[in-house]
Amino acid sequence: MAKNLLEQLKAMTVVVADTGDIEAIEKFTPRDATTNPSLITAAAQMPQYQAIVDDTLKAARTTLGAAASAAEVVSLAFDRLAVSFGLKILEIIPGRVSTEVDARLSFNTDATIAKGRDLIAQYEEAGVSKDRVLIKIAATWEGIQAAAVLEKEGIHCNLTLLFGLHQAIACAENGITLISPFVGRILDWYKKDTGRDSYAPAEDPGVVSVTEIYNYYKKFGYKTEVMGASFRNVGEITELAGSDLLTIAPSLLAELQATEGELPRKLDPENAATMAIEKLSIDKATFESMHAANPMATDKLAEGIDGFAKALEALEKLLADRLASLEA
Repeated sequence: MAKNLLEQLKAMTVVVADTGDIEAIEKFTPRDATTNPSLITAAAQMPQYQAIVDDTLKAARTTLGAAASAAEVVSLAFDRLAVSFGLKILEIIPGRVSTEVDARLSFNTDATIAKGRDLIAQYEEAGVSKDRVLIKIAATWEGIQAAAVLEKEGIHCNLTLLFGLHQAIACAENGITLISPFVGRILDWYKKDTGRDSYAPAEDPGVVSVTEIYNYYKKFGYKTEVMGASFRNVGEITELAGSDLLTIAPSLLAELQATEGELPRKLDPENAATMAIEKLSIDKATFESMHAANPMATDKLAEGIDGFAKALEALEKLLADRLASLEA
């Protein structure tokens, strides 16, 4: 019996669910799951997850006491909600969940370190080993330095909003566990910049970028894992078959599951080892120079941080409104 594309992909790549929707995770049985502020905000508005939101708000009120202001309760619940979703997800999957540091801290190394430690402490207090959690941090220079400190403490990190080779090399040189290059957002930028409606999968700028990063890592023996993210179509996914991991939205997981055909491996460490690739070293000055010279990475990193920050603001309002309703 012919296997569908999702089954074949799982044989060569770790498939990760890119969602906060617990029902979708149950359906597609990924090993790992990733969340971000936009996904948590969306999930928090779904009726089936209202109990998670309400329980988090009630626990925050209990912790702080009746005298605490609504703003204080919302602030504590906000800090805890992503972990609340993460704990539910970890009841379903066998692997790791990624939980994101507040995007508004992306240029503050010390605050990012503190928040990463706090998130891990919440998981450990709930009985979850830190080996089952990846702390997601935006791949700014400051974020990478924060992740380097956390990694030395045994806290594994997932560097997100990654759009360029300079970010990827800096992560690898600092011993980061995993990176999430954003395939679809790179494609979005190039389509807008060039006026093109589409790219063939093999020529897709996001696919080309992740392929370059993967080959660089395997050529020079870096342990940092590559997890392609933010896909716009199935063609981007099949062109990256063989990547260490791919985090995929439920709609595309469903499309892969419903499609039969041969899925050849496109990324292979043995092929990468034979490639002629120049080795680079990235210090802060080089990072900033390469970032400034890459308008796509410059635009998309800033846009991504801003988008996640707005999602967090929407989540804070949602929690405030829900608390007012619960305590009316």
